Amino acid sequence: MSNYSANMSVEPEVKAFFDSVTNTISYVVKDPQSNACAIIDSVMDIDYFAGRISYTHADQIIAYVEANKLDLQWIIETHVHADHLSAAPYIQQKLGGKIGVGAKILEVQETFGKFFNEGTEFQRDGSQFDALFEDDDTYKIGDMEVVTMHTPGHTPACMTHIVGNVAFVGDTLFMPDGGSARADFPGGDSGQLYDSIQRVLTLPDDMRLYMCHDYGPNGRDILWETSVAEERQHNIHVGGGTSREDFIRMRDARDATLAVPDLIIPSLQVNMRAGEVPTDADGNPALKVPLNKL
Repeated sequence: MSNYSANMSVEPEVKAFFDSVTNTISYVVKDPQSNACAIIDSVMDIDYFAGRISYTHADQIIAYVEANKLDLQWIIETHVHADHLSAAPYIQQKLGGKIGVGAKILEVQETFGKFFNEGTEFQRDGSQFDALFEDDDTYKIGDMEVVTMHTPGHTPACMTHIVGNVAFVGDTLFMPDGGSARADFPGGDSGQLYDSIQRVLTLPDDMRLYMCHDYGPNGRDILWETSVAEERQHNIHVGGGTSREDFIRMRDARDATLAVPDLIIPSLQVNMRAGEVPTDADGNPALKVPLNKL
């Protein structure tokens, strides 16, 4: 992994959108030299118990892009989320852009294709997405080069996207007082998560890090931006030189106490399809609820 320091002079414009229902932060990332932008980790609204989806959150982002006359080039998923549904196809229909995710999505699709008994009609080749990123791949937002860093542990397909002096870390890290994400989903691994965090923390000290979630620990206001230096020094799970063994011990014990995310059943079915809602035999939007599996 080279060229991060050389890109630190590029300062993307970042606009955050917080979804209070899922504690998700979505971003519009703009090239300061043009109208080109990307959207990272969008949210589709769902009333799970009423069986109804809507697009209030996504419409706010679309309105911002349109009001500022931006050219949407990419719709990025940092990973297959288990706690919110992606609005990527809806946004793509309205604004265009390519949908991208980590290449290890194939592992996620294989695992959860079996879990939800999807059958052979569900393609497990990542073809639902427009681009599959490997470690150290690059793509452009206008004139800005984005570098992808494979950061597995939370899920196999987790990627950190680095552009100029900012990095979007997905669920690899939380704010310093939030620690790290769980690693107990199928394909997750606490040792891998530690290694991935250490890779992120080799980035320049003043690299701005943007979180995918924040839960306001101890009642503080919601936050989503920190720095490599702050995380390295103060992160409650890995800061101050925490060893790999101590992290694994802590993370595994903590994960054993956590409940299943409220929206994991719909989220996985939708997000492994790049945000498309599955359909039943008659072509109607429908979700499966496997019993006694989670």
